[in-house]
Amino acid sequence: MSFLRFAGRRLLEMAATLLGASFVVYGAMYLAPGSPASFLLSGRSASPAALKAINEQYHLNDPFLVRYFRWLGQVLQGDFGRSITYRTDVSALLADRLPATLLLVAMALVVVAAAGLALGWIGAVRGGATDSAILVSTTFAVGTPSFVAAVLLQGLFAVKLGWFPSSGAGEGLGDMVWHLTLPSIALALYLIGMLARVTRSAMLEALDSEHVAVARSRGVPEHQVIRRHVFRNALGTVLTTGGLIVSTLLVCTILVESAFSIGGIGQLLELSTTTKDFPTVQAISLIIVALFMTVNLVVDLIHPLVDPRVTLGSRGSAA
Repeated sequence: MSFLRFAGRRLLEMAATLLGASFVVYGAMYLAPGSPASFLLSGRSASPAALKAINEQYHLNDPFLVRYFRWLGQVLQGDFGRSITYRTDVSALLADRLPATLLLVAMALVVVAAAGLALGWIGAVRGGATDSAILVSTTFAVGTPSFVAAVLLQGLFAVKLGWFPSSGAGEGLGDMVWHLTLPSIALALYLIGMLARVTRSAMLEALDSEHVAVARSRGVPEHQVIRRHVFRNALGTVLTTGGLIVSTLLVCTILVESAFSIGGIGQLLELSTTTKDFPTVQAISLIIVALFMTVNLVVDLIHPLVDPRVTLGSRGSAA
């Protein structure tokens, strides 16, 4: 299958999946108890005329499918509606809060990739006590939820030592990086342990393969064997976890942003859910789904370049 044909097919699949996801995202909020009208009234009783005005303003009395297709048409034009809670355009809210979340996820992803690959590499190559120590530390990391790591890091490095800010996202790129250092580590800790274990397992499997033994018998230097024949073959397996890593980062950022009062879309999603702010919740949920699917698409496209055993259109690597 040609690259363009495969990419086109995957884009069509992505569009169809996004359409289905948009229907689920739009309908899910209406299954929960309560309504936007009850929040707007703040528990006060209202006259039938006031309720009618609210329902007409937000089209709450229209049939579900009518509301859905109206919303979908607006989304395709870049209009996510107006926030019920903040009384402003959802697009403006996202533009204000999305940069902090994207930077937090990007920093956490860099930490995960650097630390996870390095620990997995060292554990597989050195073995012995070093490998045992790495296994113990990664077990601890995997068993530490992001919100627990956030509280511990905040208490030690922000409150007690004062090395980093305890809350906020900062202003300007340099200040934001400084503010988001602790949150990114808290967000990455669990995934570092997971990636290190996946990398170690894949490299140990590659070390036992026949082509590695042949390379060594031909006198190829050990560092070249590890880099060219072991790590490169293991990279395909590692790459397939990319979608899971990004999806976990996007989900866990809600907890970390709340702990550090970052004010990104994760914290906005939490607040909007509790106040039944339908337009904001639907917009953020759809963006998260789109980001996750985009990452999976990128992984599918570059996987054959990393592992020649994988052909375009296949879902797994050769044994």
